[in-house]
Amino acid sequence: MAQRILVLILCLLSTPVFAGLFDNQNTNNFVPASKAFQFDFQQQQQHLMLRWQIKPGFYLYKAQIKLTPTAATLGEVTFPLGESHHDEFFGDSEVYRQQLRLSVVLKQASQSAHITVTWQGCSDHGVCYPPESQDIPLSEVVPAASSSITQGSETGEKTAIPPGEGKTLSTPPSNSPFSPLWALLIGVGIAFTPCVLPMYPLVSGIILGNGQLSQRRTLWLALLYVQGMALTYTLLGLVVAAVGLPFQAALQSPWVLSIISTVFILLALSMFGVFSLQLPGSLQTRLALLSNRQQGGSAPGVLAMGAIAGLICSPCTTAPLSAILLYIAQSGNLPLGGLTLWCYATGMGLPLVAVALFGRRLLPKSGPWMEQVKVAFGFVILALPVFLVSRILPGVWEPRLWGLLGVAFFSWGFITLLAVKHPAVRAVQILLFAAALVCARPLQDWVFGAPQSASASHLVFQPIKDNSELQRYLEQHPGQPVMVDLYADWCVACKEFEKYTFSDPGVQQALKQVHLLKVDVTDNSPQNQALLAAHQVLGLPTILFFDGQGQPLDNLRVTGFMGAPEFIRHLQKLPGSTTIDTNEQ
Repeated sequence: MAQRILVLILCLLSTPVFAGLFDNQNTNNFVPASKAFQFDFQQQQQHLMLRWQIKPGFYLYKAQIKLTPTAATLGEVTFPLGESHHDEFFGDSEVYRQQLRLSVVLKQASQSAHITVTWQGCSDHGVCYPPESQDIPLSEVVPAASSSITQGSETGEKTAIPPGEGKTLSTPPSNSPFSPLWALLIGVGIAFTPCVLPMYPLVSGIILGNGQLSQRRTLWLALLYVQGMALTYTLLGLVVAAVGLPFQAALQSPWVLSIISTVFILLALSMFGVFSLQLPGSLQTRLALLSNRQQGGSAPGVLAMGAIAGLICSPCTTAPLSAILLYIAQSGNLPLGGLTLWCYATGMGLPLVAVALFGRRLLPKSGPWMEQVKVAFGFVILALPVFLVSRILPGVWEPRLWGLLGVAFFSWGFITLLAVKHPAVRAVQILLFAAALVCARPLQDWVFGAPQSASASHLVFQPIKDNSELQRYLEQHPGQPVMVDLYADWCVACKEFEKYTFSDPGVQQALKQVHLLKVDVTDNSPQNQALLAAHQVLGLPTILFFDGQGQPLDNLRVTGFMGAPEFIRHLQKLPGSTTIDTNEQ
């Protein structure tokens, strides 16, 4: 008898354990955003430290961290290297786990200054949180004579935060598509365009004069000419960067980035020969006459000739130079602006140094191939608008745009080489064709995924904007249950619901007698926040159910992704639902 009583007691004690094991796992793994991402900050004079303590199983998106200064000017913020994260809807992104520390330099802050910090994260169980924001009051910071530089981790990357007031500053992409090294290579490439290469022997003769010079003297004069040209470009880069610096926050706005991208596209079209872009002929003539007055063979004269030559823009050099200047203007980085233009001019002058030393025998023969070099640089310029618009478009568009550009470039190279009859060229053609196929991969989901998306959208949801509209709908449509899908573009699991669950015929059948509503909370507006707070929604995806009298069915609430068979079984708990055999699905 005592043994039976002991067994009964053990069974009663074990019941809560088994109940806990079979509870809704989504609920157990779900915590408020304030606990998942514990945020704090500390200011020491002009240094502001932002810290997040991230709960295990959760992560922050680097691209969603934004700083909005008010009555303050930000200097530089250091972003540590994050962890690569991939999903089928947004592709590759950079995330932070465990903890994140950001160091921000305050160049200036008034007594009423503050910064609004915004961040967003998700859990490994598929639940994403709406963007969180916190206002940080700042102590007054008096502008220093020279801005200090944030000392970050050796493994971290430094990203310039544009100064400005009241502008939302997102974290720029970590990898810039442009650098001084690229400018050097572009300068060398521009030297082989039809507007530049044929002029090198003539320019070489002019700067050396009529005398017989030693190799050392020849090298010295050629380098002086190139550095004179580089001096002009460097000053131009510094001026453009300085002009762009005060407006850099505005240069991050979608409208401005769209306009700059359009200008880049027009510059690329000029390289494709659609139209010619150069200085007015009268101005070029005056600069040429001024250059001709300089004495060839003398150091001051050659330096002046190079400086003046930097102002004479031919149709082949105007578009690349304008593209680089626009890029420098939107970056607002003075040292980078000067160094980039110096590298560009030096690269363009290296072939001239070779011609001055060894004669024109080192130069390849002029021909139609130089026009193809010019077209190739048109594709290089097109890479810049792709880089810029990827900041303002949804993440899924960035690989598509790069893929489209890659397909266009490699297809052009393949078609261009069709006229060349040489065995070695055939191998290059095969490589170009293969590269075009690889670049087309991101476009396949876009093109061939369209019919699938169309078929997956046959569940018709009525959009609802706020909680008052939801309550009115419930009052006006009594008698039938209501399902409310809370959706956001940044919610991966929401898209999984659309693709894998709502497209299932069994789910559609089970929802035939249910009113379907959808609330898009992508913007996280005050109306969105009020609705989420009214229904105690902490993260997405969340699906709410109401009975025929408009009363919430909290026991049927869904948080996190649920596959079609499981969702069908869940729907069978609705009052008046039809039983569906999920084994037939």
